[in-house]
Amino acid sequence: MKLSSGEKIFNITNIIFLGLVALVTMFPLYYVFVVSFTEPAEFVRKTIILWPEDWSIDAYRYLLSAPTFIQAIGVSTFLAVVGTVCSLVITSSFAYALSRRNFMGRRIILMLVLFTILFTPGIIPNYLLVKELGLLNSLWAVILVSLTSGWFVILMKGFYDSIPTSLVEAALIDGCNEITAWIKIILPLSLPSIAAFGLFFAVQYWNQFFNALLYLNDPSKWPIQVLLQNMLIDSSGSSLGGADPTIAPPPSQQLKMAAVIIAIVPILCVYPFLQKHFAKGVMIGSIKE
Repeated sequence: MKLSSGEKIFNITNIIFLGLVALVTMFPLYYVFVVSFTEPAEFVRKTIILWPEDWSIDAYRYLLSAPTFIQAIGVSTFLAVVGTVCSLVITSSFAYALSRRNFMGRRIILMLVLFTILFTPGIIPNYLLVKELGLLNSLWAVILVSLTSGWFVILMKGFYDSIPTSLVEAALIDGCNEITAWIKIILPLSLPSIAAFGLFFAVQYWNQFFNALLYLNDPSKWPIQVLLQNMLIDSSGSSLGGADPTIAPPPSQQLKMAAVIIAIVPILCVYPFLQKHFAKGVMIGSIKE
């Protein structure tokens, strides 16, 4: 289809404008990446660095030699993996129960779920509940308070509602119970939605900051985001502690930028593997030729 001159000018203008927006958006991340790999002496010498003359991994070597930093990465990994699995199990099973029309008390529970979306208890009731359960200074406190949300339950219930009930009824006739039908029939059909929600939960747990700051008093249990926040506040870089004394400490600004890169790389690596599931429909695989 041949475009008119006005449409060509409009398309070119859009491309230029969106390209500039993308450039402005990506430049801070690019600058952080470049500075983190710059030779410390060059970083001290120059005001701004667009492309380093000498590349160096000194900042990463220093960070990865600090037990505190490695421990924080391990805590964030534990929260992301265990928290995501627990959240998916709770959210998907709860949403499936609400999608079953013969579930007793379905409407009342659904209204309660909607109520939690509109009205949240707040920080103090949550803190008092965690304290009464004896979960203060425990990683499970961070996981349990973020286990699911009414919004995610409603969204996943929408996925389950789009699956024909005849599939479940056929499974029940063949001898399956509700749990077996959910595991063997519903979950395989919901893999695209499970992957999408899994990514949402993984990002949420990896970026845990406020709940960890609120419920965890032991610095050894801090996730990477809390440690990174302390590093950004502490200009001396003493919050790392225990780093290899044989490695000369780079400037604190370089350490902060290297820590930021390490903190965002895991999520950036996960996105490409799950991106394909976002475009798939929930019914893929339900009909075989």
